[in-house]
Amino acid sequence: MIANNTLTYISLFSSAGVGCYGFKQAGFECIATNELIHRRLNIQKINKKCKYPDGYIEGDITKEETKGLIFNEIKKWESEGNDKVDVVIATPPCQGMSVANHKKADNEIIRNSLVVESVEIIKKIKPRFFLFENVSAFWKTGCTAPDGSIKAIGQVIMEELGTDYIIMNQILNFKNYGANSSRTRTVVIGVEKHLAEFIAPVELFPTYRQEKVLRDVIGHLPELDWGQFAPEDFYHQFRTYPEEMRKWIHDLKEGESAFDNEEVEKRPHKVINNTIVQNQRKNGDKYTRQVWSKVAPCIHTRNDQLASQNTVHPKEDRVFTIRELMELMTIPYDFKWCDMELKKLNKLSLEEKSALLKKEEINIRQSIGEAVPTTIFYQIACNIKKFITQNHLSAQEINKIIINYDLKSIKKLKKFIKQNELNLGNATLARIAELVNSKRENNSAYFTNKFIVNEIFKELPDFEKEEIHVIEPSVGVGNFLPFIFKKYESIPSVNIDVVDIDKDALEILKLLLEKMEIPDNIHLKFVNTDSLKYREKHYDLTIGNPPFTKMKATDVKDYMEFNVNKATTNLYEFFLEKAVQTSDFVAMITPKALLNTPEFETTRKMLEQLRVEGIIDFGENGFKGVLVETICILVNTRNKPYKTKIKSLTLNIELEQKQNYIFDNRFPYWIIYRNTFFDKIAKKMEFNIFSVFRDRQITNTNSILEKKKGFIRVLKSRNISDDGTEILAIEGYDAYMERTEAEKLAVYKYFNDLNVYLTPNMTYKPRVTKMKPDIIVNGSVAILIPKKPVDLTEYQMKYFSTGEYREFYKIARNYQTRSLNVDSNSCFWFGRLAKEEDII
Repeated sequence: MIANNTLTYISLFSSAGVGCYGFKQAGFECIATNELIHRRLNIQKINKKCKYPDGYIEGDITKEETKGLIFNEIKKWESEGNDKVDVVIATPPCQGMSVANHKKADNEIIRNSLVVESVEIIKKIKPRFFLFENVSAFWKTGCTAPDGSIKAIGQVIMEELGTDYIIMNQILNFKNYGANSSRTRTVVIGVEKHLAEFIAPVELFPTYRQEKVLRDVIGHLPELDWGQFAPEDFYHQFRTYPEEMRKWIHDLKEGESAFDNEEVEKRPHKVINNTIVQNQRKNGDKYTRQVWSKVAPCIHTRNDQLASQNTVHPKEDRVFTIRELMELMTIPYDFKWCDMELKKLNKLSLEEKSALLKKEEINIRQSIGEAVPTTIFYQIACNIKKFITQNHLSAQEINKIIINYDLKSIKKLKKFIKQNELNLGNATLARIAELVNSKRENNSAYFTNKFIVNEIFKELPDFEKEEIHVIEPSVGVGNFLPFIFKKYESIPSVNIDVVDIDKDALEILKLLLEKMEIPDNIHLKFVNTDSLKYREKHYDLTIGNPPFTKMKATDVKDYMEFNVNKATTNLYEFFLEKAVQTSDFVAMITPKALLNTPEFETTRKMLEQLRVEGIIDFGENGFKGVLVETICILVNTRNKPYKTKIKSLTLNIELEQKQNYIFDNRFPYWIIYRNTFFDKIAKKMEFNIFSVFRDRQITNTNSILEKKKGFIRVLKSRNISDDGTEILAIEGYDAYMERTEAEKLAVYKYFNDLNVYLTPNMTYKPRVTKMKPDIIVNGSVAILIPKKPVDLTEYQMKYFSTGEYREFYKIARNYQTRSLNVDSNSCFWFGRLAKEEDII
């Protein structure tokens, strides 16, 4: 962006610049545009797309010289104050990928690797946003990855750019997003991760709208006679063809094909040696008259031919004119195809018009056929511009505003949001509202950022219904709502119950929603009540981020009636159970502890009977400033267990697991990252040989850091060496406790019990040592108590500190970082090798 707030972009594989002309319309400046074909690039020059002549870069993008020219232009704009390229657009050639291309070339994969060139350029430029557009199969099509292997394009994009960007890919039929013809394509949008707290890629996609039929788009254009130019429009001209072909289409009704004519001479054919030889009907849509009352078909590059796909006008005996094609592809009326104004073109003689069109027409038509409808990129550009021109504040800046504007007053907060004098983005306004909620601690409301919701959005179910019912319990500031609007934009009626126990939160939510464009198909019902007691109906979807808090025993009684898990006091578990009972599909954020802790064993057993469609692991990245690991669990309550998609955003892992494999009842809890390596180690070990004891009664207040008479040593986790073979003395760390005080503690019963074993708590570096004489342990060390006599050899104990076991242990603990306590479930993994020769 330049100092005057002008946004900038670079366009790769830009053809005639039809699609990215939408960025020009939105006020963006083009730093550089790259195209291989001279005649296409010349159209961009005619439309004055770039400010500087050197911005038009003709050449092969795989050559370093071509890439060098692009980076030279970036440097030029940097010298003029451009801090960063805002957007890189890439629309690589789709030959070898398109479903319309019957003869796929042998070098298909090589051509597809032009995508990799785009990825490498994006990595180097580091724009704020990037945008790919291509055929519907784009994301799953093979290409040559940077490492030389063949991978899906989507996988390469995620591997190469996923570290720095939040990425969203969607297959859209552009007819539902403002284009006037059917065109099913993949759109990929990436947003720099540091912006992902404020904007999600899905929010930048074009807006769903009612499709238009052919009559509404081109029905107003004048009819044409054979070879005629419309007097007021050079580009609206009857393209002629061999006149003997006219009878093939003349009598066709809308929707009929010339191949269906009863008379042989009226079917597409050649005459060879005075014999009619019929043409092959490879595609059912060749020589087919289009239908006024239907959406226009996809526009292809050979739209000049009757023999191409869906090219025949609904009424007239011709293909669509250039002007009609422009209308169907939402190309602006003033877009120029040659360096002459339309008024001047219209004044040319018939001979001059014909000569000029003969020279330019195929290039124009092909450019239209391979273009992105201008409105698609225009909408994306406007969405990006709206976001960037708003202010988005850090937590520190927000805290200053809260103090300066005295926003702890609900009245002042409402006024601040309503007026929005600082032009703050919705995410910042919502964050302010969440932080000043005086009841936040009591209601355990953690701000759900867009990064989380964007990932959940990808996994939400599709509904083939005319009407759906959705509930967001504990809605807070409504961060899920824009995503629900977007996901179900094509469903005629979407009824959403937004429920919160906090009346002020709902009032603030209404103010925030006033700043959004709520689609006409969305019907919101605001309910101020306790979500757990609100059981109005059965829902298609429950989605949300319930409170994470433990309730008092007296409060639990109010909710226990419908709950399966009678042992829990965690509020979010009650929300989860209620959602499962009252919805067909559930998408709910929960602590990661749901996967493994004993408290939720009953909950897991309940969920195992249903289809768990997915588990998204956010690690510690779920809530900014809150040290809790979170997941989103996606449950289909109507279908039987099958497969579960596992996705870790911290480890960049994505797996499809059989549900009964990761929920195997031979293990104490769910192992979502289970794999063949895990199975190999598990096969050679005997598990479940210990119970566990851990006592947190010994603290810094009842222990000291110096040894005195009558005191015994307190062993802590760091005192156990990395391989478990030594007890380390650590100055300033070693602790001691008066023996008479120790005797009062529960842990003292293991004093001098040399049959038990010790392991540090809360670590990914497990190691085991035998209890030593005259010591006691604090809560950082777990005591492993043999269920039956166990005498681990020195070699067996050393195995726990090997790289092999530690990698196994990470998988067994689901790569947790916070919930690593050695409890009655996780002590299961401290087993012994069935054969000592398996020790490495």
